[in-house]
Amino acid sequence: MSSVFSDAMSASKAASRMRVPLSAAPKVTKSERTRAAILDAALEFLWTRPFREMTVNALMAETQLSRSAFYQYFQDVHELMESLLGALKDDILTAARPWFLGVGDPVALLTSSLGGLVRIGYDKGPFVRAVADAATTDTRMERAWNMFLGEFDDAVADRIQADQAQDLIAPFDPRPVAISLNRLDAYTFVDAFGQRPRRQPEPVRLAVTRIWISTLYGSEWSENESSDLERKAP
Repeated sequence: MSSVFSDAMSASKAASRMRVPLSAAPKVTKSERTRAAILDAALEFLWTRPFREMTVNALMAETQLSRSAFYQYFQDVHELMESLLGALKDDILTAARPWFLGVGDPVALLTSSLGGLVRIGYDKGPFVRAVADAATTDTRMERAWNMFLGEFDDAVADRIQADQAQDLIAPFDPRPVAISLNRLDAYTFVDAFGQRPRRQPEPVRLAVTRIWISTLYGSEWSENESSDLERKAP
């Protein structure tokens, strides 16, 4: 079982066990706020400038924090970017959980998950673009990006194989298809949402949903059917 599947299952089980009242929610510490401010500044920096221009000095100039504050949380800007990739992975796991782990109509579950992924792509498009661009020239970012994508390649391949075992998907080698679909999403989001002005998310959602569903389940697909699937999705 892929690590992404394992992470998603563990998170799902933990969430089902936890019923913490709002009044018991832990307070955000000053340290956590400072770290979050640095991460937010990095995301804002990448709206307008590539990763190769990100230095500690340039980044911290965008905040009201001292340069030394950066080194309390990160060794360098590469570690910061890896932290942002980890947060993106968690966001994607949450969005993809219906299809990865759900039971029921797989087309409805996939439609729900893809809708969540497009929302994340819309919010984090500049960051995805920055990582994808940096991976072409920066060895450490290339390794981080490939590991990130590879985990989701494994997870999608696992789900395809599980549905093939139930005769829901035609027999074929699942991994190359998983890789193709994941790269489609990544570079579609980079193109549509990676810089201002961003494109409208709905046409992108319809496009990627059409491709995923027709590729995996062979369903005839239209915008009206998509709306119907969304109403049925959990």
